[in-house]
Amino acid sequence: MWYYIIALIVFLIDQGTKWIIATKLELYEQISVIGNFFLITSHRNTGAAFSILENQRWFFVIVTIIVVSGIIWYMQKIKNQQGVILPLGLSLILGGAVGNFLDRLLTGEVVDFLQFNFGSYTFPIFNIADTGICVGVGFVLLDALLTVKHEKELEKTKGQDNPEANNQ
Repeated sequence: MWYYIIALIVFLIDQGTKWIIATKLELYEQISVIGNFFLITSHRNTGAAFSILENQRWFFVIVTIIVVSGIIWYMQKIKNQQGVILPLGLSLILGGAVGNFLDRLLTGEVVDFLQFNFGSYTFPIFNIADTGICVGVGFVLLDALLTVKHEKELEKTKGQDNPEANNQ
């Protein structure tokens, strides 16, 4: 159950920050946080990450419904298993996906506002939902890597316990 609370927290922080940006800043207005490196910039995105597939609102709505349904189904399936990394990752993805889903459903665009500049390169502007999704994917990948490592260690241990397996 705790993972739904984490998803809700990500969703609420995402929606709250987007509301502040949308109501307090004009479109493209910027506030410097750390010089030119980190800016709060009011921006709208009709696509996915890095503005790919712009103006594909209904595609994203349908894909998000499928992804969110899959995440909820899988979270229910693993709810009694050990470990926190995978459920945490899925929670972050869920909260972020629902946050961006609501924006797309209601307005056809996502409010982005976190801008980072690295010299002359400007990283695509993003939001809290995007952060939750990316960090969540990182946790899912970490869990997958740790699971593979654990399984290899178990195989190695089984091989040491069974000397006949080593002679074949």
